[in-house]
Amino acid sequence: MTKKKILLILLSVSVIFSCNVNKNKKKEKNNTNIMAKKIPKINIYHTDTIIDNYDWMRLTDSQKESDNSDSQTMDVINYLNAENDYLLKEMSGTESFQNDLFDEFISRIQQNDESVPVSYNGFTYYSKYKEGEDYPIHYRQKNIDNAEEEIILNLPEIAKGSSYFALGDKSVSENNHLMAYSVDLLSRRDYSIYIKDLRTGEILEDKIQNTTGRITWANDNKTIFYTKKDKVTLRSYQIYRHIIGTDQSEDVLVYEEKDETFSCFIYKTKSRKYLMIGSSQTLSSEYRFLDADNPFGDWQLIHPRENNLKYSVSHFEDKFYIKTNWDAENFRLMETSINTPSKNYWHEVIPHRKDVLIRSIDVFKKYLVVNERSDGLRKARVINWYDNSEYYITFNDPSYSLYSVANLEFDTDLFRFVYSSLTTPRSVYDFNMSTKERTLLKQKKVLGGEFDSDNYISERIFAISRDGKTEIPISLVYRKDLKKNGQNPLLLNGYGSYGSSSDPYFSSVRLSLLDRGFIFAIAHIRGGQEMGRYWYEDGKLLKKKNTFYDFIDCGKYLIENNYTSSEHLYAKGGSAGGLLMGALINMEPELFNGVIAGVPFVDLINTMWDESIPLTTSEFDEWGNPKEKKYYDYMKSYSPYDNIMDVNYPNLLVTTGYWDSQVQYWEPAKWVAKIRDIRANDNLLLMYCNMDAGHGGSSGRFESLKETALEYAFLFKLEGIKE
Repeated sequence: MTKKKILLILLSVSVIFSCNVNKNKKKEKNNTNIMAKKIPKINIYHTDTIIDNYDWMRLTDSQKESDNSDSQTMDVINYLNAENDYLLKEMSGTESFQNDLFDEFISRIQQNDESVPVSYNGFTYYSKYKEGEDYPIHYRQKNIDNAEEEIILNLPEIAKGSSYFALGDKSVSENNHLMAYSVDLLSRRDYSIYIKDLRTGEILEDKIQNTTGRITWANDNKTIFYTKKDKVTLRSYQIYRHIIGTDQSEDVLVYEEKDETFSCFIYKTKSRKYLMIGSSQTLSSEYRFLDADNPFGDWQLIHPRENNLKYSVSHFEDKFYIKTNWDAENFRLMETSINTPSKNYWHEVIPHRKDVLIRSIDVFKKYLVVNERSDGLRKARVINWYDNSEYYITFNDPSYSLYSVANLEFDTDLFRFVYSSLTTPRSVYDFNMSTKERTLLKQKKVLGGEFDSDNYISERIFAISRDGKTEIPISLVYRKDLKKNGQNPLLLNGYGSYGSSSDPYFSSVRLSLLDRGFIFAIAHIRGGQEMGRYWYEDGKLLKKKNTFYDFIDCGKYLIENNYTSSEHLYAKGGSAGGLLMGALINMEPELFNGVIAGVPFVDLINTMWDESIPLTTSEFDEWGNPKEKKYYDYMKSYSPYDNIMDVNYPNLLVTTGYWDSQVQYWEPAKWVAKIRDIRANDNLLLMYCNMDAGHGGSSGRFESLKETALEYAFLFKLEGIKE
């Protein structure tokens, strides 16, 4: 670029900045909103010159972690604190209601609670919550008569004094003597691994830092494998071998993923026979294996990575079972000998079906359980290995959530799953695959004596998209006595990215919405995988706008069918669902009365252009790489931060976490500041930044409910509901 052109750009920036200063003064005179300062930064993308007035809000990790804060850091912290103070001011008068809501949430929770026991390798494992505690205590008992109960992890004790605490993983050695566990104290998903001798209770000197938290034992009882993150991008890129009793500096690198679009991981097969290293990105994967009895051996490749070839691996007897999209959009199941694992030797076991997505498999000695999705619903298909007979486990709700859990034992007829619906609390079942007998082990209790599932109705309806043919599922729940008169407040949730499906589940907290007249709905929009793999493919890259259009069309359908009206319609989405919220308020700013955007990914171009930002390179196949012009143009056309306009935006509540490693806090902070400066109206525009938390918000089973109480109070304030 010539010096003359740069001078012209800087001159134009000064004019724009001057105009904005005057505009800010005008806005401050007419309302009480706080205004963020502007420090123009010029970004040149392809042929575009873009001025970012709020780039100054971005801090490095070293700045955030430093004890000696520089002026920029203090400016950012002061701004975030000012936003928090402004939220408190605008929500003043709701504090008592928020406390009442929090108490209401807590009153429905069984505080002295115990998990369903899980049997594995000669022991039974379970956890217990004590009243008032945010974290459980983990126990085990040997599978013999009169065995003593052992405390293996006392999380309330470990978490004491920490403003944030998360347990990543816990894994016991094959001889049951040692346990490795990982913890995160910053909410950056950066875990440290510790080793505990379960015989003595001693915490060994081993401390392994900067890991993903996942732990895999070899069968020699002295070797563990773990995955390490890149310190800047936080990409999982290295796998190390650690010998118990040695320093981390002596650990051996066994695999490094050098392609910045891939991330790697390690696990042990359910048979406990093999260690598996996987490396994957959106469109491709690759696996290698090693005998778990020989952790110092050579890893053998199953099949080298190919573009558009996804596969995953399970082990049974002398074969690998491989779920793959090879000539199968919705995946099919293959088998191959362990001695000849490459694709050339794969043989089909379950063929591809256009209307059925294979999600995963659970391998048992006598049975194979195929976790599928068809007609937008999860299903469990049980196949007998020896006579090939098969059947489906059936359910009655119009929409529901179903997933397998804790199926660790290989030689058993019992398949354990969790079932929930919008009206059915979380229920854990053991299903006997031979007799088809279903045993309810535990259903989550809703305390207080007021909940009766018969008082609520759940529905599954289909909105028609703007193309006139695509049917978009919507799951709803509301009180039976509600009248569909078009005046009901309705909260519509959505996500629609990464092929992640938003399955309906029960929430006792949600009863506080329903019992005050709200309808709760989930839009199963493209970008998820509810209707099969094509549903995902139709909502990513250069088709991403389908996600936003679907959500908007669902909102309009609900209005047209008298569930609600624009004056009472609300939307909520988090992370990539926050991107959805940002896009829809630009596309249809007056369709919703209020929007809640949690940890929203809204600064799309700036983030995806900068490959040093965590997760960026691994997501090019989801959003596109903006350094390619066709993707840049498309991404820019919907990027929330880049499309803010002088229009009447809905009431907005935005939440973020200062330590968020997934969507950095500065994205929502910049977005809020820019909306406040440009928008035409003075609706509520609030941001809450949790200064102690990251992407998942506050830790613990109670603390996070305070943020939910804030969100509900925001909705109730807009509806004039005061108690």
